[in-house]
Amino acid sequence: MNYNTEKNNASNVISQQGDAWKAINPEYVARLRSQNRFKTGIDIAKYTAAIMREDMDAYDTDSKNYTQSLGCWHGFVGQQKMISIKKHFTTTKGTYLYLSGWMVAAMRSEFGPLPDQSMHEKTSVPMLIEELYTFLKQADARELGHIFQELDAANDKGDQVAAQAALKKINEFETHVVPIIADIDAGFGNEEATYLLAKKMIEAGACCIQIENQVSDAKQCGHQDGKVTVPHEDFLAKINAVRYAFMELGVEDGVIVARTDSLGAGLTQKIPVSQAPGDLAEQYNNFIDGEVLNSLEQLNSGDMVLSRGGELIKPNRLANGLVRFKPETGEDRVVLDCITSLQNGADLLWIETEQPNVGQIAGMVNRIREAVPNAKLVYNNSPSFNWTLSFRQQIFDAWNKEGNDVSAYKRADLMSPVYDDTELALEADQQIQNFQKDAAREAGIFHHLITLPTYHTAALSTDNLAKDYFGEMGMLAYVKNVQREEIRQGLACVKHQDMSGSNMGDDHKEYFSGEQALKASGENNTMSQFS
Repeated sequence: MNYNTEKNNASNVISQQGDAWKAINPEYVARLRSQNRFKTGIDIAKYTAAIMREDMDAYDTDSKNYTQSLGCWHGFVGQQKMISIKKHFTTTKGTYLYLSGWMVAAMRSEFGPLPDQSMHEKTSVPMLIEELYTFLKQADARELGHIFQELDAANDKGDQVAAQAALKKINEFETHVVPIIADIDAGFGNEEATYLLAKKMIEAGACCIQIENQVSDAKQCGHQDGKVTVPHEDFLAKINAVRYAFMELGVEDGVIVARTDSLGAGLTQKIPVSQAPGDLAEQYNNFIDGEVLNSLEQLNSGDMVLSRGGELIKPNRLANGLVRFKPETGEDRVVLDCITSLQNGADLLWIETEQPNVGQIAGMVNRIREAVPNAKLVYNNSPSFNWTLSFRQQIFDAWNKEGNDVSAYKRADLMSPVYDDTELALEADQQIQNFQKDAAREAGIFHHLITLPTYHTAALSTDNLAKDYFGEMGMLAYVKNVQREEIRQGLACVKHQDMSGSNMGDDHKEYFSGEQALKASGENNTMSQFS
């Protein structure tokens, strides 16, 4: 968007109205347009989908081009994250937001805190997408507002060099609006329900929807037990539903992330009907655990029988009717899930694992890539993992296998702080630091996210403040550990009135009322203490 072009266009429209619009300043119109680049959520979805597609192509060329995000449970949290990224790295390239269904359930439901079992209101997810983008657009408007002030100051001084510099900043302004990977859980019902919710999410701005292959009404958190998967045909129907939603709304390059929970899911709700030898239903049924029948007399009332490979199998079922998979088949089911999803419309994969192990992930991805060479993952760098213990044990096991002396370490106790400065712990920390680079290079991970980081940072920072403020430190707890650090680290929100839009409100009042405007930014505004 070119500032002078917008100003000239506005001037032409205003001049056609004669004196009736004489109070409308074309420069102010250009500023409002610059501050509101995206008129609708669909505009955002189209813009961010193109970004993701470019990033995916860049990753295929070089795995160093992996992308990252943090999960955000409120618009302010997402806004501050992106402001921070622009401040520290000057660009938002390669950075997204993640919208976690877990955090929506735990923090945004009208029922109060809920477990991650799809019990929260469907509308909570699109509402949070809209909220996040509202705050990101406000960050654009705020930052541009400050640049407009620079332009006005330069013009008042007659400093053309400074004025041109300000115009360059305006014309080359990089928005805080970035892709959101949005969690639709297991689709919240049948495929029609998935389609309807996907539309709401896309209309709110989502360019990327992540959907998992659990049974919708029995959905569990990916890091808990009791997960039940659906047959491939059921999952593919929901992928189709999401694609139709993207296509209907004109976001043709919308991105679908197909998540499989099969590595930790040992149950299925139903046995699909095979239509032809070797089809997906038959492949799925080959994983079902059961007892080979030699006689129908082995059957009890209500038992189920499955014909498989010329044998009759009595599937092993729980008391609630759920059917067990064969033990040790999780990885094979993951590979089939992933290949099938990519061959039927998904763009990216998500494999929910029980630990962050590059070798384990790479083993599955390499098998998937035999069928789909450009397969790539979105990976959950989950707070559900004990990263310290996991990596220390991985180093311990590797050293032990290599014949190194590990007698100074107790494997089960490696979380203990007594090991923090040991060679093993330092090597483990180095591997944690390099995990994203290594996994992007070796395990096909295009996007690294942490699902719940801001949930934990909010809890930790609040605990520290409460401990000291209500203790001996009193007000110094806030001043020393919060405000002083905000000032010294240059956090924009130290001027919380400005962050909330007070200065923009003053600008608008001046646009609308001229010299009669009652402004909040006068000499008695205490925010001037932070200038």
